[in-house]
Amino acid sequence: MGIPARLADTLSMPERHEYLRNALSRRGLLRTSAIAAAAGAGLASSGTATAATPDLVTRSATEHVDGSLVAPYGRHLAYGADPRTQMRVSWQVPLPVRSPFLRIGLSPLDLGHRVPAEVRDLFTPAGVGKSADIDQYYVHAALDNLRPGTTYYYGVGHDGFDPAHAGAAHTVYSFTTAPDAHSRRPFAFTAFGDQNPSYTSIGLNALVQAQNPAFHLHAGDICYAEETGHGLPADSSNYDARQWDQFLAQIEPTSSRVPWMVAFGNHDMEAWYSPNGYGGNEARFTLPGNGFDPEKAPGVYSFVHGNVAVVSVDANDVSYEIPANRGYTSGKQTAWLDRRLGELRRTPGVDFVVVFHHHCAYSTTSSHASEGGVREQWVPLYEKHQVDLVVNGHNHVYERTDPVLRDKAVRELPVGGTHEPSRGGVVYVTAGAGGESVYSFPVADSYEGHEDEVGAVPTYYTGAGGKVTESVDWSRVRYTGYSFIRVDVKPAPVGRTATLTVRALAATGAEVDRFVVARKTA
Repeated sequence: MGIPARLADTLSMPERHEYLRNALSRRGLLRTSAIAAAAGAGLASSGTATAATPDLVTRSATEHVDGSLVAPYGRHLAYGADPRTQMRVSWQVPLPVRSPFLRIGLSPLDLGHRVPAEVRDLFTPAGVGKSADIDQYYVHAALDNLRPGTTYYYGVGHDGFDPAHAGAAHTVYSFTTAPDAHSRRPFAFTAFGDQNPSYTSIGLNALVQAQNPAFHLHAGDICYAEETGHGLPADSSNYDARQWDQFLAQIEPTSSRVPWMVAFGNHDMEAWYSPNGYGGNEARFTLPGNGFDPEKAPGVYSFVHGNVAVVSVDANDVSYEIPANRGYTSGKQTAWLDRRLGELRRTPGVDFVVVFHHHCAYSTTSSHASEGGVREQWVPLYEKHQVDLVVNGHNHVYERTDPVLRDKAVRELPVGGTHEPSRGGVVYVTAGAGGESVYSFPVADSYEGHEDEVGAVPTYYTGAGGKVTESVDWSRVRYTGYSFIRVDVKPAPVGRTATLTVRALAATGAEVDRFVVARKTA
């Protein structure tokens, strides 16, 4: 059951959601359980997208299956609004379970503290996607009042499965909270976007794990369960909810120990679950929830780890290229972004501000290139607040700009060079080669050890009227292989220079780019 091709390109995300719900209801494919009723209650009748909160399972579960036969999997962490004291732990179970919980302690042998968890049952009917009727059970526990800079051990379970029992010791994991505000201990974080579960992705995930990052940023198009990238347009049979299970199982070796902080891309808009397309993601992830409206825009949030502030925004809201959710926040997200960047820049102890989202303000690939909506709405804010680094996905390559101001390079930033944001200009990194098939550039690659100066690059951006060709001077590094970035953070005492050392690492482990962002601490 799909949306007719003649309508697909003209419907907004709320209209696509309502079309699918009504079409399946007419065919009698929606089951009449409380879950289906709750899911249908949020139908939108206007162009304003609102979130439909996933159903929380409150009934007794596991009526026919012994809980000892149901093992948790797909563990993934996320920071709460305060990474020093809050962690959110999520996982899956293949069948409903009774009384899910998390055990936590300061030793793997002492998991005496028990925290209740909630189950979110995400139902996808056979009329949407490749599978038969499918229930996916995502479980979430909120941990608050933790100690900064402390390693905790945890295990997850339910009635019949207790990680504290001797036979379940292999299911105990650990995480470390963010340091207190005065810490000067160096740390690293990693980032990529556009990761389809695959053999290539397994290798990249292993390389990320080897970096021992404090946290990982995923810049959207998280797993490509929705293949079209337009929110289930002409043929919803392309959708496969089961791909989320593969993705979460694949990242578990890292995400069970390191917070995976996600932004939403165009492939993460899934029209079936809610009018804004994010109802499924609300079931799968528990994100900080400190944006301007976590129910309307769950992918909009910020957090601070050490001396680095990170801001996630939803570029589907401003995209001209893929407009299904364009304008769904009615400008509120952009106003919040302006306020939040200003607040973070004035926060004592915050030296660096990093923004990540999916669509690129500046990229030269032959596929998506640059998004004019991001340039119009957000680039002026990045320049106004001297954002230190912007990380994007969407284009399946690695590309890095010189410092850019008003769409022009203000100076060269060669491989190995240093950028001082106080001198003006913002550096943009496209890290979208996380596992999905790579794109190409209109000119030759140019990267560490293989520099190829080409001067101006012929490319385009997508604006209100469609594609606009341009010739640009800001494309400094281009690499078409699979890759991710590692950012090493070195704090410094007041009056000294703190640094971010950004390295792009290929799937072979080879370094393809390196540059430093330097800022004197206040």
